[in-house]
Amino acid sequence: MNTVATRPGSVSGNADRYAQIVRSSKKAEWQIDRDLLQDRRFDFSRKFLPDGLSQIDRLTFLNADEARLLSQIQGRTYAFIFGLVERFISAKMLDQGRGHVFDDQLALEALVRFSNDEIKHQELFRRVETMIGSQMPAGYRQVADPNDVARAVLASSTWSVLALTCHIELFVQTHYVKSIAPREELCPLFKDVFKYHWMDESRHVVLDELEWEAEHAKLLSAERDQAVNDLIALVAAVDTLLQAQSASDADYFIGNVSRLLSADETAQIKACVLSAYRWQYIISGVQHPHFGRLLSRMTTPAQMSRIQAALAPIMSH
Repeated sequence: MNTVATRPGSVSGNADRYAQIVRSSKKAEWQIDRDLLQDRRFDFSRKFLPDGLSQIDRLTFLNADEARLLSQIQGRTYAFIFGLVERFISAKMLDQGRGHVFDDQLALEALVRFSNDEIKHQELFRRVETMIGSQMPAGYRQVADPNDVARAVLASSTWSVLALTCHIELFVQTHYVKSIAPREELCPLFKDVFKYHWMDESRHVVLDELEWEAEHAKLLSAERDQAVNDLIALVAAVDTLLQAQSASDADYFIGNVSRLLSADETAQIKACVLSAYRWQYIISGVQHPHFGRLLSRMTTPAQMSRIQAALAPIMSH
């Protein structure tokens, strides 16, 4: 009898993992109103993001009310950025699902469920924006359109998009477990939004890894090299977005404090918000041990050196 070898990362070689994800997804399904919002409101007497993510504790000249406001502005942007990236993630996972239509149906179901979760998250974050925005001063600005971002990202190679997605969903785990969940002083509803988000992403990151490894196995050496270039370009584009949003958020904050800030204080606020956003959306994922292991396994030393060189200005800042 002939046997067919299964390459690492192929669907048949990971059938049990896809099946487990489907079982877990069915067991953990939640609804926005029934399980999370339940007519609750955000508590503006509390911070939204913890200092471990917002880095506001570095701004020692802010009083308690000012620090709380800046935390809430960053929390609003935190929800916006996740809603934005999930636009391209849901589209990419639908694309990945097409590759399984005539293959393992559990892999297809897992990816469809993944996409459905991300669509639900987009709805959640749109509602969060409306709820928070109704209680904050006018003038807050989102600097990027989710559809424009999604189109730009999805023009890149599948390998690079899956790498970026895996990076994002790994840092989601770290943010919630290490920074958000332990902090009792935060707004309870804000914490719960990201608890439910984390519950889904803890499954999604397994799918990211499976799909990324399968895609890697398909590529020729030159295609992998171009994919690394694409990943470097995607990270640079993320950083450009963060620079613009951090500048907008800092200006919005400065315009809504009740006192005149010095030039030095203004400069520190702008530098702090940019540093926080780079930490939240780039550095915390790059430094995640599992992401480092995956990236090292799927790049050559020369490719890894190119990635590190591109990241150096962001990391040092």
